[in-house]
Amino acid sequence: MEKEAITQLTALAHPRRLRLFRLLMRRYPEQVAAGDLAQALGLPASSLSAALTQLRQAGLVTQSRHGTSLRYAADLGGAGALTDYLIADCCRGRVETCFDKKLPEANMTKTWNVLFVCSGNSARSIFAETILRDWAGDRFNVFSAGTRPQSTLNPFALELLRAKGHDTGALRAKHVSEFQEQSAPQMDFVFTVCDTAANEECPPWPGQPITGHWGQPDPVAATGTAAEKRLAFQQAYGGLKHRIKAFAALPVDTLDRASLQRQIDDIAREKEDL
Repeated sequence: MEKEAITQLTALAHPRRLRLFRLLMRRYPEQVAAGDLAQALGLPASSLSAALTQLRQAGLVTQSRHGTSLRYAADLGGAGALTDYLIADCCRGRVETCFDKKLPEANMTKTWNVLFVCSGNSARSIFAETILRDWAGDRFNVFSAGTRPQSTLNPFALELLRAKGHDTGALRAKHVSEFQEQSAPQMDFVFTVCDTAANEECPPWPGQPITGHWGQPDPVAATGTAAEKRLAFQQAYGGLKHRIKAFAALPVDTLDRASLQRQIDDIAREKEDL
């Protein structure tokens, strides 16, 4: 394993390749088109191609073809093998000594804190916050925020929520920094619901929350008639409702961290039932 570990560490030792791998980890399990990666990282096609090739050769990234498009995803098997090697061989199993932190406790019966993040916090993350709170507010404290929040919530989003019977009185747009302050509640789960937010590099969340990426197309960007715009908001609401229903059904209190993370990744892979 030493030879493979050196190859992987060498691949991650360049800032460009490390940024690329971290982005794919944030977007996991989504398979991302090369053009989207180039745009998110501000890289020319030739530089991106070279970085992807080295990460693929190191067993850290996978490639798949979708029609005429090539898409890429983080290879958790390869990354896991590297981590296992570093812990088992280099650290001789001393996780707390090597990383100077303990993993969060699992199997705790509690009310879980959940944060949904998107860029504008005017529609998609607001949908997710409202749906989960109304379905399982007795089990989850639910919040939402944006990396670049709008000053007001989108009127089409509010119209749809009210039509679905949700109370919108307490909803407001919030900046993600509100939940990164020392006095903020410590999150157990953090979900990004738009690709833009997932593409951005944010400081690690305190407490190592379980994370997921449930990206939805931005309904605010929809054009056309009012009916066509409403349809875009309905589709975003339906896609999030499908995933949140599956998440709320998980026996969170009885699953360990690894099992929970696998379940959440599986939810992200499911076909949306709109």
